[in-house]
Amino acid sequence: MYIIIYLSVYTYFQGQVAANSLYNGDIYSLAQRDTEHSSSHSRTPFPLHLPSKMVSQRDRELLRGDLRARSKLSTADRESLLKSYLPEDLSRPERRRPHKTPIRSFFKAQLHHLAYALTHIIFGIIVRLLQAYHAVVDRVFAIVYHHHRTPELIRKDVRGLKRLPQHLSTILTLRKEDDALAVLMDEVAELAAWSSCAGIPQLSIYEKTGVLKSCIPALHQIITTKLASYYGSPDQQPNLHLYAPHHPVHGSTTNPGKSTLTMLLLSSTDGRETIVDLTKTLAEMSQNGKLSPEDITPELVDAEISDITTQPLTAGTDTVLKPEPDLLLVFSPYLKLDGYPPWQIRLTEMYCTGSRSHGVNGDGEAVEYQGYMRGLWHFAGAQMRFGR
Repeated sequence: MYIIIYLSVYTYFQGQVAANSLYNGDIYSLAQRDTEHSSSHSRTPFPLHLPSKMVSQRDRELLRGDLRARSKLSTADRESLLKSYLPEDLSRPERRRPHKTPIRSFFKAQLHHLAYALTHIIFGIIVRLLQAYHAVVDRVFAIVYHHHRTPELIRKDVRGLKRLPQHLSTILTLRKEDDALAVLMDEVAELAAWSSCAGIPQLSIYEKTGVLKSCIPALHQIITTKLASYYGSPDQQPNLHLYAPHHPVHGSTTNPGKSTLTMLLLSSTDGRETIVDLTKTLAEMSQNGKLSPEDITPELVDAEISDITTQPLTAGTDTVLKPEPDLLLVFSPYLKLDGYPPWQIRLTEMYCTGSRSHGVNGDGEAVEYQGYMRGLWHFAGAQMRFGR
């Protein structure tokens, strides 16, 4: 008896809930009930989703009549009625159609390869033409502006320049050939002769390894021989003073009636090692009470470094160089200082002689007269703006 009363009340409330849901346009509760009911008879229940479109008036009346008649419609009829309002089953994986490469993609790829190849060919031709042009120009300058070991021709080449450097510095590289040292010393002698003929009184040569410092007497003899091939008799040759830091001066007696060429040899030891040694010396003097820390100023450090790197052991009035060079010539394909003392080039004009002919004339490190003259032309046309 109690079971019958309980089932009647439960069925009544279920019908009221379903009627209210249909009246508001929502069949979610009814779909859930039918799905639960059908799950006991079938293994493939319908998924529970909200309706994707509005319920039609006809279907609404059928469902309401079914509720009033207490399951007048069968389970299959209700499922077919609700099936149109349920979304499609998204659990099935979509089959991808095999991608067929059309002939259009093949021609497109070939067109890209052709454009890439043409771009490389065009730019390669342009680069080669530029290199050939610079090589021809260099050869023309080498013929037109050749010195022929005549001081008058060199003076004629520099006569039209607005200004000349009073202190010229160059960076040379020791090659790996067997006669590399002999070639290097001959290049130094050529630079000395050109500078003397052009009227440049001071010349500093930087070579990283410092091999030139170990053969200063032999280098002095080679330079003297080279000057003799330009000037002739010793009476017409300029005074030559050759030295290196912490080395004595090698040169003949100064003749007041002739010009003087002062040459300084530098290496990598005159760079970082010099500033380290100076720092140690100043620190020891400060600890021993010989120097006050307030007296260590940038001016003092600059003066000490200049004395160390530009003064020989036996300094004279004619062997004092200008601390900073006006022009730095780099005989190399690229502008590489290679350990050059940095405090000596704060206001120095730099010029790389081998950058234009690199790739055609070889390694671009050869010391040639046209490269030397291009450096002087560059310095004469440079704008010196030191500020106020």
